[in-house]
Amino acid sequence: MPINITMPALSPTMEEGNLAKWLVKEGDKVSPGDVIAEIETDKATMEVEAVDEGTVAKLVVPAGTEGVKVNAVIAILAAEGEDAGAAAKGSEAAPAKAEAPKTVAAEAPKAETAKAEAVATPAASKPAGNGAAPATAGERTFASPLARRIAKDAGVDVAAVAGSGPHGRVVKADVEAAIADGGVAKAAAAPAAAPVAAAPAAAPAAKPMSDEAVLKLFEQGSYDLVPHDNMRKTIARRLVEAKSTIPHFYLTLDCELDALLKLRSELNAAAPMRKTEKGDVPAYKLSVNDMIIKAMAQALVAVPDANASWTDSAMVKHRHADVGVAVSIPGGLITPIVRKADQKTLSVISNEMKDLAKRARDRKLKPEEYQGGTTAVSNLGMFGIKDFAAVINPPHATILAVGAGEERAVVKGGEIRIATVMSVTLSTDHRAVDGALGAELLGAFKRIIENPMTMLV
Repeated sequence: MPINITMPALSPTMEEGNLAKWLVKEGDKVSPGDVIAEIETDKATMEVEAVDEGTVAKLVVPAGTEGVKVNAVIAILAAEGEDAGAAAKGSEAAPAKAEAPKTVAAEAPKAETAKAEAVATPAASKPAGNGAAPATAGERTFASPLARRIAKDAGVDVAAVAGSGPHGRVVKADVEAAIADGGVAKAAAAPAAAPVAAAPAAAPAAKPMSDEAVLKLFEQGSYDLVPHDNMRKTIARRLVEAKSTIPHFYLTLDCELDALLKLRSELNAAAPMRKTEKGDVPAYKLSVNDMIIKAMAQALVAVPDANASWTDSAMVKHRHADVGVAVSIPGGLITPIVRKADQKTLSVISNEMKDLAKRARDRKLKPEEYQGGTTAVSNLGMFGIKDFAAVINPPHATILAVGAGEERAVVKGGEIRIATVMSVTLSTDHRAVDGALGAELLGAFKRIIENPMTMLV
């Protein structure tokens, strides 16, 4: 029986991707683990591996195709002993057959990360695609072999999982979503709840202007249309989700930087030299942003109740401070994460951020390097911005917006003097972090920034 290879979901929020390159051709034999294609998501270009053994009978989606939906068939694989030509022809006539061909999603690297993200982001745990209902008693359940194996290992009844593949077939992503939901598809299904009275009809939600309505407002020929790429579409969707579902509130403080700038200068001057192909270079070069990352991580450790994420059923209390850092890249931005930043030295944070930022701009980050995290930092100080309010990136409950350090007149002991001052604004999810708790967190950050030696102990 021919095997359908489908567009994999390389992250919990991925809905479509670009098939950048095929690394196999029709007639090639592949084995599980062989890299068969390169897929471009909104954030990175990733290699995709085969999960079954066979011969490539047909490449359904040509290389360079954009906007390929998750779970769409991209290639046909002929099983061992099966004629590749017959498999390719058979796949074209498949709708006329009683049984749909076996469907296997291409294996994305680090599937465990996607599973973890599904736990952290409730919206991501819902199966995508056609949303077919689970099979009822007595009905045959169509599922890929990989999905059946994962379900069996996890003790999940595959018949109770809603399939999102072709013809309602249960695929790997559906089983992982069910597991992430806390095993909702385990063998014994709960009896249906008694029907409740219908709620009053809500007023229709306001709809944004259509493309045609917007374009009518401008003179013909006075503009150019630049289609949205996947990154811009994802950023737009995530921002709308964040502002629609998270009750933001904002807290602003001024921090004096003179002690921090002096310590930074001394640490950089004391950096040991290391040999490279380009000659001797300092082992590290700290930036103010590196020290802000460390200070934010330490503040979350000092105020652990603020190191949390909101879900409808429980508060997620994090054991470590994983700090995302907004990095501007062509066409948008991405937020690579410094994991366990509270436990890392400034030099390690600095070198790690340089590597993450470079690979972010090259679109070479892995999903686990930019998904998750417990908070984020967005710094526009280098552009001269005095202060601003950032939008929270779910599943975070906070994000720190950092302005420029500038000389200002400050009053100390009844006297006016000059100090380098930086304004920071904490955006907070009021469901997880109340006003007093947010103020405590921002106060802890200010104390660390103004007493930077605490970052070294």
